[in-house]
Amino acid sequence: MEIIPISLLITLCLGIHRSSSDILQRQKRNWIIDSFTIVEENEGPFPYVLDTIELETKLGFFNLRGQGVDEDPMNILQINDKTGEITVHGKVDYEQYEKLKLTFEALDKNNVNVETRLGVEVQILDINDNAPIFENKEYVVHVDESDQQGIFLAGVKAIDKDSSRTNNGTFDFTIVSVTPKPTDLEFYLKQNDDIATIGFKGCLDYKKADKYIILVEAKDRGDKIQLSSTCTVIINVEGGNNHVPVFTGQTGPGSIKEREENVLVLRLQVTDKDPKGTAAWRAKYKILGDTNNNFEISTDAQTNDGLLYVKKPLDYEAGPLRNLSVTVENEIPYHSCKVQKRSSGDRWDLVIVTGKPGTGMVPPLSTRQVTVNVEDVNDPPYFSPSEKYVSVEENIAVGYYLEKFTAKDMDGTYANKFVYIKGEDPGDWVTVDSNTGSITTAKILDRESPLVMDDIYNVTMLAVDNGEPPLTSTATLSIHLRDQNDNLPNLNMSSMDMCLSDTPSRTTVTAFDLDKNPYGGPFRFKLHGNVKGQWSVNPDHGYSVSLVKEKTVHAGYHKLQLEISDLQGQSAVYNLSVAVCNCLKTTMAEPNCRSDRLSSSRVAGATFGICIAAILLLLGFILLALLLSCEKGPWTLPGQGIADEHLNVYNTECVGTDCKVDLTLLKPLNQGEWQKWQESQTAIKVGTTNFGAAGSNSYDSMFPRNSVYRSSTTSKYATREDIDYLTSREDLLNMLHQRMYTIHVSGEELGDYDPYPYAEEGDPHTSSQLDPISIPEIPFDTDILMHLGPKFNTLASVCLPDAMPS
Repeated sequence: MEIIPISLLITLCLGIHRSSSDILQRQKRNWIIDSFTIVEENEGPFPYVLDTIELETKLGFFNLRGQGVDEDPMNILQINDKTGEITVHGKVDYEQYEKLKLTFEALDKNNVNVETRLGVEVQILDINDNAPIFENKEYVVHVDESDQQGIFLAGVKAIDKDSSRTNNGTFDFTIVSVTPKPTDLEFYLKQNDDIATIGFKGCLDYKKADKYIILVEAKDRGDKIQLSSTCTVIINVEGGNNHVPVFTGQTGPGSIKEREENVLVLRLQVTDKDPKGTAAWRAKYKILGDTNNNFEISTDAQTNDGLLYVKKPLDYEAGPLRNLSVTVENEIPYHSCKVQKRSSGDRWDLVIVTGKPGTGMVPPLSTRQVTVNVEDVNDPPYFSPSEKYVSVEENIAVGYYLEKFTAKDMDGTYANKFVYIKGEDPGDWVTVDSNTGSITTAKILDRESPLVMDDIYNVTMLAVDNGEPPLTSTATLSIHLRDQNDNLPNLNMSSMDMCLSDTPSRTTVTAFDLDKNPYGGPFRFKLHGNVKGQWSVNPDHGYSVSLVKEKTVHAGYHKLQLEISDLQGQSAVYNLSVAVCNCLKTTMAEPNCRSDRLSSSRVAGATFGICIAAILLLLGFILLALLLSCEKGPWTLPGQGIADEHLNVYNTECVGTDCKVDLTLLKPLNQGEWQKWQESQTAIKVGTTNFGAAGSNSYDSMFPRNSVYRSSTTSKYATREDIDYLTSREDLLNMLHQRMYTIHVSGEELGDYDPYPYAEEGDPHTSSQLDPISIPEIPFDTDILMHLGPKFNTLASVCLPDAMPS
């Protein structure tokens, strides 16, 4: 182990203070130690003595605390508490702790009072234990072959954790190797502190090398040992345009029929020695001499050929041949570089050729002359002009001459004749002369027709030649129709609803006229008939006016006659239907008498349903009372038989087993009650409504079948079907009351009779007759049977066969 010299500088400050009582008191001694040193990463052996702290006064105990003792890095230093000897017990890393700060204390013999306190610093001496490290192990850059020497290619950076104030933390960059070995090219680097930039001098040549791998080293300046590391810089060279494309030939028909478009006519071949697929290889074509822009040319990405297309139709009559010039160049400019002289500086003497083809030393563009043949075909007829405009009044007479179109033949080879036919004519309003192309009216032209848009009616005409194949051309005639006063004012709505009210109320009446100004509105309105005090129009002119209903107008349907006049005085009288009704609060803003009546009908229907349910419940209680008043016992069913038939006894015969009828429930209606009941049914069936002095409508005319009406006596709403049902039901119940009353005799039970001896069951020789059934002679209305169903008809035919209709 190397012995480290220790220098200890001690400064002792003693102070004597004399109090007013002149008693001398000794002060604490303060020692300041300048520095100890430890070499980092010392391999030991441990522990070893660093130094001993000695004091002029013999004290009892020594103590050391701070970094390296009880603070990080802990347990590196220890002190002998009796001798003051400091020992080292471990390694210290300079990159983590450049110095250790501690405090030394000397206590009295009783180990109580601190007699001396010293500040101690331990300097860590750096060694070369870290090599420079690059930020990246590999750098990749791309450069064009045409880039000039001296440009910045790449930058590298390294870091050394050793102290930069020593040689251990100071390093240098160098290029160790370049693969492959360049010719006419040299890479160099420039260092600025911990960064180095890489450049080149000379010429890059893609054909010689498309990639260079440069190995860069960073090496420190350590005194005893030198540490280093390396990184790789990859330079990818993109090919430059060192060669121009040259035409080598052409393929394709080289001809096209007139009026054809988007057709490939020629394929032009070129060759280029630059790397295939690069911008220096890809060809870019240009057409010269195409004054009408009929042609276009594109590049085939796979073969680099030029594809010549006809994008706009060609006309044979304008010339059978088209002569064009096509040039070709690359996507990037031409470039060449040659080393003329090498030097020790950053740049060599070079000869560089670049720019557009044909300028300076740059090779000229390659050019090719091409000829396209145009083949003649049958041309369609030609209208000049193809659109015409004519203005006439509507309602002109049939046969009126409108316009004439004439077609021409543009063919130089073919001589064709034309036939004119009508194309689009939605209303079939015109005719076309097939020989002359004259257009005349075939019907009355109506400006207000939905076929007319913005007063314009369009007609198309075709000219068809007799060529092979036949071809057509189209012309359009726009007919402007001037307006006439040929339409009367009309109502938007001829029926409306209004609410009954105690004050005058209004509704809006709107009119329109298909004619334009000055043959339309604003209009003048006038009511006809005896409407004074009931109806009026206010104001009486405009497009929309208010129909005013006075409070004297009753509920119901009202027919009014309304005259409407346009600005020219032409007028028409229309029937205006107004329904007046009691409106619900929710519909007063927008009256709807039909929906209000339907709502009332629903309420009346619900009420009627409740009444029917109550009646059925009452009948159920009556039937229950009848059943409870009967004594349980056997009863017989009379059999219907013929001669030689016999009865089988299934019940025990006895007297008085029938039920008694409660006379209070079957009390018949007297004459007055019967008449009152008939009058009430008549009132329900017919119903009355007083409409005042203005007149009234009958039930059938005012409220037709299935409609809803209001009864003036009950203030309830019901339908006619509901009333008919109630009437027939009441008739049936009254008939049953009368029938049951006539059958029952007061004081006697139904079916009280003496037992009748029958023959023994199964004896066919004993012939007995049953008692005849006595049916009282009462009037019977056969019309009632029409409402009782087929089962009741069978019963009536048994009881009263003579009264049944044939």
